[in-house]
This record gives sequence, C-alpha cells and structure tokens, in this order.
Amino acid sequence: MRAAKTAPAPVATATPAAAPRAGPGRSAPVEARLPPPIAPPVVVPVPPVVDPVPPVAEGVVRVHGRPVTEWSAPELALRRAVLPQSASLSFPFPVAEVVRMGRAPWAGSDLADEDDAAVAEAMARTEVTGFAGRPFSALSGGERARVALARVLAQRAPLLLLDEPTAALDLRHQELVLRLCRERARAGDAVAVVLHDLSLAAAYADRVVILRAGRVAADGPPTEVLSEGLLSEVYDQPVEVLPHPRTGAPLVVPRREP
Repeated sequence: MRAAKTAPAPVATATPAAAPRAGPGRSAPVEARLPPPIAPPVVVPVPPVVDPVPPVAEGVVRVHGRPVTEWSAPELALRRAVLPQSASLSFPFPVAEVVRMGRAPWAGSDLADEDDAAVAEAMARTEVTGFAGRPFSALSGGERARVALARVLAQRAPLLLLDEPTAALDLRHQELVLRLCRERARAGDAVAVVLHDLSLAAAYADRVVILRAGRVAADGPPTEVLSEGLLSEVYDQPVEVLPHPRTGAPLVVPRREP
C-alpha cells in the first residue's frame, strides 16, 4: 500500500515585457513570486478486508453449499474471515483501527451498530487492548499476529480460515488462540486452522487432515490419524506418539537416540 505523493508546487516568475533597463527615473524589472497552489490532500488507501479468491487447480470450493467463485467479495466477507500467515501495513495505522477494519463488511447494515462492541470484545479476547493506540508497524511479530486475529474475530463471520495463527506466539498465547478457536467451534462456527505443531492440533481439533505433497494422506479424529507410522513417513522423520498423562490426547515428539 502506498500513499499518493503530491508533486512540489511550481514557482512562477513574471517580468514585464520589454522592461527598460534601470536608470535615472526608471524602475528596475520586477520579479513576482506567485503563491503556490494548494496541494491536494494525501490519500491513504485502506487495505481491503477481503483478498481476491485465488483460482483452484481442480475441483470446486464451496461456501455454504455454493461455489466460492459465485460469491462477490462483500458477500464472502459476511460469511468467512481469513487470517493469512503474516500481516503487514506500510502505513502506521493504530492497532484499534486495524481491528476495526474487520467491521468493514457490515457498514451500512443493521449490525453496524455493533462495531464498537465487536472491536472491544475482539481486542480483549486476544489481549491487545493495552496497545490499542500504538502503530501496528511498531509491534512485534507475535503482537501483530494477535492484532490480526482480533480483526478476524471482530468480523464475526461464521467461517474462520486461519493460516498458522500460532507460528509467532509464545506458549501462553498459543494456548489462548487455540482456546478461542475451540470456543468459536463450540458456539456453532466452522473453524479451519493450518498448524505445524501436531500436539497442539491433537489437543484442540475435532478432526485432523494430514497433507503430503498437496494431497490428503489421512483424515479423521486426532487419535486415529496421528499414528507413528504415518507421521514418520509423511514427515520423513521418525516420531513417537505418546498419550498425554492427564488428557490422553496424542503428544507427537521426534524420536531421539539416547
């Protein structure tokens, strides 16, 4: 995103035509500096809330039973929210304004009155209220990730697509994010999360899909899908799958020699 640049104001000089040379009883040529025109305001475009849907190589992607290509961007924004792997803005928007961008799809609707409450709730849930006034560009990677998630939550779409939401987070906030995902799922929303931490996936997901070379290698409940043999083959790394001592959920760790 770039801000529109304003060109420097021109400076004009005017000298009377056929001005005589200065001398006794004669005035010297006059140079007039014209006032610069008023510069147009700098226009800062607001980044779109919804990115264009990339084409699929084959098959059909459906949202609410309808091919995704048949939805307009504003229609999709009311039905699904997307969290990319990384979020960056070249203009230093305050954190609160970045989160408020998630409410853009509801502008002009009856639910626009919920904007303030939705933004405040999303920021509180992701623990970013404390730096609401700070520029987004001044945040750490983990803080940016939480602000980006707050924007997604403020959108209040019934389908969440989250790409590695815990990658830049510490242990506490990894758990926080996955708890939020589980709560949204239990409330009736659909939540799809891309994760590399298999133990986190096993702890919070109802269904796990393992991909290998872009294709589905396994699909099902974590206790059925996360097997030592399959994971060792898919990741080309021997692993051990152990039950959590308290919850029984699978813990996936690399196999190491003593």
